Amino acid sequence: MFEINGTIKKVFDEQTFGSGFNKREFVLTIEAGRFPQDIKFECVKDKVGLVADLKPGALVKVFFDLRGREWKESYFVNLNAWKIEAIGATPAAPAAEDDGAPLPEAPGETVDDDVPF
Repeated sequence: MFEINGTIKKVFDEQTFGSGFNKREFVLTIEAGRFPQDIKFECVKDKVGLVADLKPGALVKVFFDLRGREWKESYFVNLNAWKIEAIGATPAAPAAEDDGAPLPEAPGETVDDDVPF
């Protein structure tokens, strides 16, 4: 299992093949060294839905596995994403409303009404 943070650069359309196999790919730009790197990931089968809400420019963390295979003495590597989390998209806590009522005092605490502010 691997994980990496980056910015969504491109999201491709879903592909469905004659065998019923489907996948959807996306490109993640990562800051690595002096030059940014564009890395292509894929989501397959039931994970295709993970890509549906991705928008270019979004910051995400991608969890993925490495997949490799040989075909006619050529070797291929796929980065198979199985989880994608938005970075910095945690919901804000609702603000407490001020109803004008004084705050309760802590035990043993006295209130000094002579404070000039």
